[in-house]
Amino acid sequence: MEHSSEAPRQAPTAKDIAADFRAKITGPKPEYEPGDRLPAARTLAKQLGVQLLTVQSAYGQLRDEGLVLTQQGRGTFVRDPSMPLGTEPGSSPAFTALAAELSSIHDALRLLGERLDRLEQLVGDGTPTSP
Repeated sequence: MEHSSEAPRQAPTAKDIAADFRAKITGPKPEYEPGDRLPAARTLAKQLGVQLLTVQSAYGQLRDEGLVLTQQGRGTFVRDPSMPLGTEPGSSPAFTALAAELSSIHDALRLLGERLDRLEQLVGDGTPTSP
């Protein structure tokens, strides 16, 4: 009885699929540019021989990393990195919440900086100079 030298091919996991597309999006020679649509999840699942949920999970990982956007009924698209996270339709809800939080922190820091500038001016005006 002969044994095949090839091991049976194992179906990729969601992590494998996400890693493959991450490389295709962020690699030195990207295959996907901002705005490009990734393959439909159902089609890709069929090509790879995996469940639809596996591809959806992979795309979800990429969305959570801020690499892609999912638009209901349209598909999954490579996100433009020049756009602030959480501002585009289809952004991860986590990034949307984080963007709002960061914006409020930024505003608070700006106000604190202005207060500090005023305090330094007041202290500077009333400080005696040394001989």
